[in-house]
Amino acid sequence: KKADPTNPILIETIETLEEAEASFWNNIAENLGKVNRSRPEVNLSDIERNTQEGDTVVVPGKVLGSGRLTKEVNVAAFKASDTARNSIEEKGDFQFLQDLYEENPEAEGLKMVK
Repeated sequence: KKADPTNPILIETIETLEEAEASFWNNIAENLGKVNRSRPEVNLSDIERNTQEGDTVVVPGKVLGSGRLTKEVNVAAFKASDTARNSIEEKGDFQFLQDLYEENPEAEGLKMVK
């Protein structure tokens, strides 16, 4: 189901990623365009389980703080709880989706976790 988002930052992020040449970013935009309750919410434990040291992962939704993150991973998401963001930044980096897109428009070496 497609959402009709009213958050101007979300709308801008979706439009930017839809225009990307890399299909990876188009897929992220599609997930962000879902109704809020269908948008992925990923816990730190999910990131821990699905990554390796040094990975850069993209969450097409929100990162939540449940679980522990023991690896150095970089995470980009539309949103993150304060707990999740602090845990990620203890080991690696947290970025918002648009910032990572501007750095890596080809989506090289990125992994989606949802």
